Amino acid sequence: MIGAAAPAVHPVEGGVTAPGGFRAAGVSAGIKASGDPDLALIVPDAVASGAALFTTNQVQAAPVIVSRRHLAHSGGRIAAVLVNSGCANACTGDQGLAVAEQSAAAVAARLGVAIEQVQVASTGVIGVALDARKVLAGIDRAIGRLDRDGSAQAARAILTTDLGPKEHAVRVETPEGAFIVGGMAKGAGMIEPMMATMLAFVTTDADVEPAVLREALATSAEDTLNAITVDGECSTNDAVIAMASGASGVRIRDQRSRAALVEGLRAVCGSMAVAIVRGGEGATKLVAIRVTGAADARSAKRVARTIANSLLVKTAIHGGDPNWGRLVAAAGRSGVPFDLSRCLVKVGPVVLFRDGQPFDEASPEAAAVLAGREIEIQVDVGTGGGHEATVWTCDLSAEYVRINGEYRT
Repeated sequence: MIGAAAPAVHPVEGGVTAPGGFRAAGVSAGIKASGDPDLALIVPDAVASGAALFTTNQVQAAPVIVSRRHLAHSGGRIAAVLVNSGCANACTGDQGLAVAEQSAAAVAARLGVAIEQVQVASTGVIGVALDARKVLAGIDRAIGRLDRDGSAQAARAILTTDLGPKEHAVRVETPEGAFIVGGMAKGAGMIEPMMATMLAFVTTDADVEPAVLREALATSAEDTLNAITVDGECSTNDAVIAMASGASGVRIRDQRSRAALVEGLRAVCGSMAVAIVRGGEGATKLVAIRVTGAADARSAKRVARTIANSLLVKTAIHGGDPNWGRLVAAAGRSGVPFDLSRCLVKVGPVVLFRDGQPFDEASPEAAAVLAGREIEIQVDVGTGGGHEATVWTCDLSAEYVRINGEYRT
């Protein structure tokens, strides 16, 4: 609505159970050899509107296949989301599909809902069979511990190599009343989502139909969960699943209320997206790659993603080397129109390259900026366009190599 004021969005305590009408639990089912929590369950008080975005990888894990099918058959209605960590249940053939379906069936039977209303998600090592007995025993335990204050336990149970839980919640004020959006996410490696992130779960107590919820989720993900990269790897298990309980009584039905829902989702997903990059495997720096001057937003994002995924750029940032040549080289190979004679490169406020001229005398000042923990790099593509995009990434360290060199062992 032209001229309408932006909705007021305020952070509140909690995660997926901050909105009314949700309970959650996190337990240890013995899937992880460490004995750490590895099974989470989120349950609305009544069947909720649901929406999801799934990986675009052609190799898709069993839970992605099953959840996509369930969501289509249920007409966008979700009664529970079951998540396990410690095993991706990916590339496990018919056995993996059977375990995913069996897990959903067990949750459905215990809650008295249709199996198609149960979503399942998994994260961990690819190619390892998921032990159905452990999952089923864990389901019984999790259902017994469902609680309005269970979001923190659930957020811990979905972690793998993450440094810690990622939760956020906000209260959105509208003329029709207030509603809350909450979320939890996991992800530290295999992060270049193409759609969302490795695993994220979002709840709201707004009253919204599934189709509207999906549209809002996709819109909010585009410049949050879909604008991050740690290592340029799109996982087999990526999923973001949203539920709306309607408990607040605030109906999302017109352009203004839809915009408010998008802003709430964007606030929660944006916080979780940045937390994923900040806690990326081996990361020591959070880096915002801002590309300006592009003909359209898609082109700007393509350049930003190309730079953000460049191993040479990421290693230079890790070493504190203000190597502007790596930035323009990455931008130039992105496939987007690029004019070096009008290009601009900045590290923080420091100009290193402008209109075909390097400013190498500014390198020490730029190196000081790169020594920080949070860095913004700007590249203007020099074609005079009015569009820009930001992609968040991190540096590439020897610790990343160590973590992934030993991942299965």
